[in-house]
This record gives sequence, C-alpha cells and structure tokens, in this order.
Amino acid sequence: SIHVGGFVLSADPLQDVAPVEPTRMVGRTVIPWDKDDLDDLGFFKVDVLALGMLTAIRKTLQTIHEHDAEKTAAAKPFDPIAALAEIPPEDPAVYEAIGHADTVGVFQIESRAQMAMLPRLRPKTFYDLVIEVAIVRPGPIQGGMVHPYLRRRTGEEEPISPHPCLDAILERTLGVPLFQEQVMQIAMTGAGYSAGEADQLRRDMAAWKKHGRLERHRPRLLEGFAKRGIAPQFGEQLYQQIQGFGEYGFPESHAASFAVLVYASSWLKVHHPAAFAAALLNSQPMGFYSPSSIVRDAQKHGVVVRPICVVQSDWDATLERDLEGEEPATRDGALRLGMRQIKGLGEAAGRAIEEARSEAH
Repeated sequence: SIHVGGFVLSADPLQDVAPVEPTRMVGRTVIPWDKDDLDDLGFFKVDVLALGMLTAIRKTLQTIHEHDAEKTAAAKPFDPIAALAEIPPEDPAVYEAIGHADTVGVFQIESRAQMAMLPRLRPKTFYDLVIEVAIVRPGPIQGGMVHPYLRRRTGEEEPISPHPCLDAILERTLGVPLFQEQVMQIAMTGAGYSAGEADQLRRDMAAWKKHGRLERHRPRLLEGFAKRGIAPQFGEQLYQQIQGFGEYGFPESHAASFAVLVYASSWLKVHHPAAFAAALLNSQPMGFYSPSSIVRDAQKHGVVVRPICVVQSDWDATLERDLEGEEPATRDGALRLGMRQIKGLGEAAGRAIEEARSEAH
C-alpha cells in the first residue's frame, strides 16, 4: 500500500510479476499488497523515512547560517549536513531541558508519554536518548521491560543478567533487552540460533499476531536456554519480552538515528528558540502541537512574537531585528508570524501579496 518513501524492487519488470495500480495522485502507482505479503513472496522492499523534522532542522540551520552570514563579508554556501555535524555534542544545557520535559516541538520526545518518562529517565548522554526513543514503545511496555530498566537505572535494583554468556549483550541496557538486535543476539548466543535463524525470528516477531509464527520459536528458545544453563524462569521471561517486540520493538540502529534528531532539535530549541519556532511553523503540518502551542512555548522561552502584518509579514514566519523601544529579543531576533497562519488564505494569495509589496518598493 502507499508509503511516503517505500520502494519495491524485483529482478524482472515489476509489472510482469506483481499487480500495479494507479493511485489518486497522477503519476503514482502502488502494489496492493501489504509488507508481509511482499516478504512471503520474496520481494525486496526498502522504506525511506520522510520526516517533517528533517525539514524543520534544515530550515532552522539555514536561518542561523543566514543570520551569521550578515556579520561576515564572505559567507560560505549553506551545507545542511555540515551544519548539523557542527552542533556541539553532549551540551549539559540540552540535557537539563530534556530532563525537565521542556520538549514542545522536539523530535520524538514531545508526546505526553515521553514527557512523563523524561523526568524519570533523566537522560545525561546521547546513548540515554537512544534508550529514551526505544523504551516508550508498545513492545518494551507490554514486554515488561520499562519498570525493571528504570529501577536499575536509579539504583533501586541491581542489574541482573540471565546468564554470564549474555552479559556483553545486555550490559549497556542494564540486563534488560530493549532492542531487536539484542533479541537476535540472545537467540544466537543463548539458544544456539544461526544468523539466518535469528533473522527469521526477527521476521516472525514483526508479524506474530498475523501469522502466529513466533510460537514455533518458544520450545526451541527454551530448550536452547536450558542447554546453556539459563534458568527456566529467565527463559520464560525472555520469551515474554521477545513476544513483546511483536508490538513494535525498535532496532537500536533506528533508535540511534532518531536520537541524532532528538539531540539536534533539542539543541536548536535551547540555543535558537526563535529560529526553531519559525522553522516549526514553516514546516507544518507536523508533530503533536498546533501553531498556537508552538508560539506560546516560544514566548515562554523569551521569544518576542510579532503579529501577522500585511506590510511586514511574508508567507513564512521570519525573524526580525529588535524595534526601537521594544524589549530585547532572543539572539536570532524577534519572530514575525507569516501569512500562512491566516485560515483560508492560500499560498498563491500570500505570495502575490509578497510580490506586490516588493514591486511597490
């Protein structure tokens, strides 16, 4: 079915080996099978995530670049990848804000569930963000992994590994399997699975409610655990946790990639709140929060917000220097709301106002 960035590949021309039908959008087609059907038939599928936050981060970084360029005679061309890489790592101010759940507009950790978890987890390092992204998911929650991890993190409970052979796999998550890669490694090291069998386990985890194939792994896992001296109660617990991953468990690599955007968006919110708010407004629709919520949060962080003005506003939100007699704005200037916030006004009309205004000048 439709995916914002999904590709299906085949050795022969796709229309010769699979049904292809047009969508409502001109020039776009889909294969009317779900991902499990594609998997069963051996088609190669690639998903490319299309994230609104990538747009918002790029726009924020570009605004900062243009602001800084005004101060120099020879400005370098804007490179979003280089600009993202230049964000200073492990900034204590960023983790302070995250620990207080000051995350309106921040990627992934802006939901109510994430905000409730942040003061309990209190991320202090980048890897803490990787765990934060992964732990507030149906898989870890239903697999009973969240509370044991929190108790061990706060020192209320000692990290316990089911068996010394699993220590290296579970050490970084305090003895609690949180990631799909750990589940596969546990199956290989703890139950004697081959790499191919572990990959099949991963596939069966993803579709266990549809096919029930995960159940066939239970005797094999428990028998393998028993052979390596893993106590039966630990084996049962591990199986229950593995079963929980059928309810959307995260790969560690995926969580780490998301954590990069969590940190970057948090850093921009802390150090460039006006530019970040403008970028969020100019990238709508996205996230949990409405434009009015984003504006209120920006004001709470000291951003001077100026209203929509037919003489001053562009279609997009912009940043302006302080006006005479006005209270100081943030380091990037004040936030001027754009005409895109006017309900019922289309972009063509907004751009026409911009153009007419420029011609008048």
